[in-house]
Amino acid sequence: MSARPDPAGLAPQARHDRQPRAMPLVMRPITLDTLDALLAIEVRCYSHPWSRGNFIDALAAGYLAQGLQTPSGELVAYMIAMAGVDEWHLLNITVAPEHQGRGHAVRLLHELTRHARTTGADCLWLEVRPSNLRARAIYARHGYVQVGVRRGYYPDADGQREDALVLKLDIRPGRPDRHERTDIEDGHGLV
Repeated sequence: MSARPDPAGLAPQARHDRQPRAMPLVMRPITLDTLDALLAIEVRCYSHPWSRGNFIDALAAGYLAQGLQTPSGELVAYMIAMAGVDEWHLLNITVAPEHQGRGHAVRLLHELTRHARTTGADCLWLEVRPSNLRARAIYARHGYVQVGVRRGYYPDADGQREDALVLKLDIRPGRPDRHERTDIEDGHGLV
């Protein structure tokens, strides 16, 4: 997800309501053949994007790498996640700017949760910039809770550093899981 705040200053539901639903997207593994399209999105979304080498290393290490594509093959969103002992760590989740606000990040989060459960994981972890209000709102609505802060974790465009909020989602069987909720208590809808 882009590290920039919502430029329109609209609540996620307002953005979602005024954007048309896109054609059905297909979840496909990210491969070396997908990297050019992925990198084109990555550089548009981040002031300090992952490099081609970062993505190649993630694929070589066997990380979960999934993308959402149109039926014609256009990549619109992707995620990279790493398995740990009884846990998964979301490393990168990004939606092309022209496709944001249509629920694609939520679909990727659902896929990660489903995959993590099939592997017997107890929880999911991720880092997010405090300034990334849209992403933080999505994560909060899906049950992620802040459990820590990594000081100076992210570089920013001004040569400074920004902290990372460390978030966790408990997915153990028998535990309430807000990630699968469709009702929203705070009145905001899913983006």
